[in-house]
Amino acid sequence: MTKITFGTSGWRAIMAEDFTFANVKVATAAIAEYLKRSGEASKGLVVAGDYRFLSEEFQKVTIQVLAGYGIKSYVLPTGTPTPTVSYELLRLKTAGSINFTASHNPATYQGLKFNGADGGPAPVKVTTALEEGVVALQKAGKPVPELNCDKAVQQGLVELVDPKEAYFKRIQEFVKFDVLRKGRMKIVVDLMHGNGKGYLDTLLEANGVNVNVLHAERDPFFGGHHPEPGAAELKEASALVKSWPAHMGLANDGDADRFGILDADGTYISPNEVLAILFAHLMKTRDWKGCVVRTVATTHLIDAIAKANNVPLRETPVGFKYIAEVMAKEPIIIGGEESGGLTVHGHVPEKDGVLACLLMAEVVATEGKTLRAVLKGLYEKYGLFLTDRINLPLKDGVKEVMTAKLKNDPPTEIAGQKVKEVIRIDGTKFLLESGEWLMVRFSGTEPLMRCYMEAHSAEGLAKLKTAGEELTKV
Repeated sequence: MTKITFGTSGWRAIMAEDFTFANVKVATAAIAEYLKRSGEASKGLVVAGDYRFLSEEFQKVTIQVLAGYGIKSYVLPTGTPTPTVSYELLRLKTAGSINFTASHNPATYQGLKFNGADGGPAPVKVTTALEEGVVALQKAGKPVPELNCDKAVQQGLVELVDPKEAYFKRIQEFVKFDVLRKGRMKIVVDLMHGNGKGYLDTLLEANGVNVNVLHAERDPFFGGHHPEPGAAELKEASALVKSWPAHMGLANDGDADRFGILDADGTYISPNEVLAILFAHLMKTRDWKGCVVRTVATTHLIDAIAKANNVPLRETPVGFKYIAEVMAKEPIIIGGEESGGLTVHGHVPEKDGVLACLLMAEVVATEGKTLRAVLKGLYEKYGLFLTDRINLPLKDGVKEVMTAKLKNDPPTEIAGQKVKEVIRIDGTKFLLESGEWLMVRFSGTEPLMRCYMEAHSAEGLAKLKTAGEELTKV
């Protein structure tokens, strides 16, 4: 019996091992029964998927199971960005969405992501109920109700919807496209064989940007790379930014909810740096009121900017669903995480990589300088904050041993500094006397142990990295 677990961003598993048609049927049935119990089923669900293997077939299975429960599916074109899916479910006022995507995971993975009626990733209380529903269905052993797609269409339980026009109109409310048009910019766009195609490139081109596009064709292998817009994956884009030359490079991951940013010299700008740049930019160019939200693993440069500008700061566990929970309670200026996701004031409570890229282009057009120059100005004003992360494959038994070690015998000193405070809202984060920090947690989407660190100098960062490597030895 396969254990189906909804992590920080849905259920993800390797195809043909745990992610099978049979398990997708059970997971969909658990969602359908949950919606029936909550009285939301009559509102229907948006169904979508990215460009991975068998995406259309998995969507078809879900549509048939939902139809078997009498639930209508509003079907979006395969390749619709995850943030667009969220906006569309809000526009249609459905009970939520089922989106087949494993986001930035390797090509062997597929995923089923359930977002609720608020447009954000399902909160823990909902995913717990879904997991319990899956177990109940597995134990019952009864066939999952299904209705053939053709019959579902005949009964009005399937409707095809094109969300692009409405999403484009929405994005115009957040991006100063007039600034882009005046900027006469040249931008390299790496679509990474993903869902940003027809969205990021089209929005830039429609607003006067000279765009040079890479990897626009569908490829379930993602060119042999992870569909994650990190420095290692964007080497080709970096080279093109320098040789063309361009003002910057922009990229989205497989489902376009994450962003990757390159400066004019091809240098990779980390998500932590991007969040800080955009927070400061929005403070300067918008009159939005609210708090700033970051996950526990995200840079404290956000804290410094917030403190200097009297903006309330909210710290959450890792996972965008926790940022979404804050958004449900109070207005925000920006919310983000170091893994490359953000949203802004009044937008969907979901990561939007397309919007993030457009806003970064706006920054360059507004400032008339490189992103490194913009970042240098932030460091001069708020202090230097340098971050790094170690990803360690999770071997059998390591999680249990490491968890016990951090709980029962945590270090009182790291890299020659006393531990001032230990934060355990997600993983274990050690705040040091200098304001630097180190954190260990287990990924909710991949079999990895991660060690995060932040220091106020390159030397301090190197010391923390060495300390992190020692701490995570098992």
